[in-house]
Amino acid sequence: MPEFFTLNVNGVDREVQDAWLGENLLFVLRERLGLLAAKGACEQGECGSCSVEVGGELVCACLVLAASAVGRPIRTVEGLAEPGVPSDVQQAFLDAGAVQCGFCTPGLIMAVHHLLDRSPTPDELEVREALSGNICRCTGYGRILDAVQRVAVARRGDAA
Repeated sequence: MPEFFTLNVNGVDREVQDAWLGENLLFVLRERLGLLAAKGACEQGECGSCSVEVGGELVCACLVLAASAVGRPIRTVEGLAEPGVPSDVQQAFLDAGAVQCGFCTPGLIMAVHHLLDRSPTPDELEVREALSGNICRCTGYGRILDAVQRVAVARRGDAA
């Protein structure tokens, strides 16, 4: 039987209609709410392409039942900055050449934001650990690591 519930996505309450209680958050975000940044690749929580924050925790949206996120804030790539304006992490990825095919990029962007929100001055080991749940088949990770360091340095400069 289809259900109705409300999810708070990027600070806005969004009605989800005609959903089945067994639908995962990735499906609901993409197909029911039209938020297409999180990507479905492995559908097993192994690749990180569907990473979003739920209740302040980074999760693979393919593994979370959408109905279980009711009452918890959800943050997706679409909610990181104003529409049409890249976040500092997104801009650093562009500047460092860390975006190639782009399929993994939304999950990596979410992972980097999550890391830097918790640890503004991460060392290389922290960065590698934070990104370990994300698979990129194009970049080789060097440019991604560079982008993270660019943001960390810029944020330290802004705070000084």
